[in-house]
Amino acid sequence: MKSSTISRRKFLGAATTAAAMAVVPLNYSFTIGNQNKKPNSKVAGVQLGLTTYCYRSIPHSAEEVLQYVLKAGVNTVEMRSVLEESLGLPKGPGKSSRGAELTEKEKTERTKANNELREAQRQWRLSLPMQKYADIRKMYNDAGVDIHIAKFVPSSWSDDEIDYAYNATKALGAYGITDELTEEACQRLGKFAEKHKSLAIFHTHGQFGQPGFDIDKYLAYSPANMLNLDAGHYFGATGLHPNNIIEKYHDRIPSIHIKDKTGPKNSQPNTNMPLGKGETPIADILLLLKKEKWPINVDLELEYPIPEDSDPVKEVIKCMEYMRAILE
Repeated sequence: MKSSTISRRKFLGAATTAAAMAVVPLNYSFTIGNQNKKPNSKVAGVQLGLTTYCYRSIPHSAEEVLQYVLKAGVNTVEMRSVLEESLGLPKGPGKSSRGAELTEKEKTERTKANNELREAQRQWRLSLPMQKYADIRKMYNDAGVDIHIAKFVPSSWSDDEIDYAYNATKALGAYGITDELTEEACQRLGKFAEKHKSLAIFHTHGQFGQPGFDIDKYLAYSPANMLNLDAGHYFGATGLHPNNIIEKYHDRIPSIHIKDKTGPKNSQPNTNMPLGKGETPIADILLLLKKEKWPINVDLELEYPIPEDSDPVKEVIKCMEYMRAILE
């Protein structure tokens, strides 16, 4: 491991800026860009943030998400599909109803439509001015929020689309792209990250619980390959303390996803729970980062069922308060 371990700072890219706009969603309205008090979610040296996936069940344009983020007092985010959706990425037909069987003709038509959509999206990406991403960056930065990761999931895209994704990442001021952890993705995306002096950061699920899984092999494909360690998924799949993997690979982990899960031996194994209600040792993780002062972003990923009398905006606030209380 030592031979492939490097500082991720060597791969950080540059960025540009421009102007932006704001809209008012739902009941969470306040002025963007002229806040008297900027948000601050860095507590005791630990940078807390969130992934915009937290807001997937409510309207979540880039402008709307920014208002939710400010409501939570968060100053750094991992941006997900909201980026391209907000900028007009072509959309295709919806998925078939669960259990519905398609005729051969319907399957052929759907395959054709999906191929046409794929090409339309490719052409859209390659014609999109990078100024659009610089505008989003300025809108967020003016409000006191940084975008530290862009989740484009581009490892299956064409080469020119991956270049587009990394150019967009630089325009956003982010230090890397997140994709899902697969061997194929690690083989391919890291080389593009090296080319763009950026990072290829891979989000983990239950892979560590699979027999014979070797993370060293995945990281060795490129020095720019890094881990977006999902501490909840790790614990839920293995029952092992996440601090063991964090301590060993801290220089290859620029970001950690926080969620609470039950362990594999629980009567309801590997189940998402509100923070503090599961078995994931969240406090241990946060206090380790506080002690060691490693520059690792800690991002909330809200996945437990939202109570009927609440919504994702309120639940994110609760979760952020829970983590702050541990560190203060």
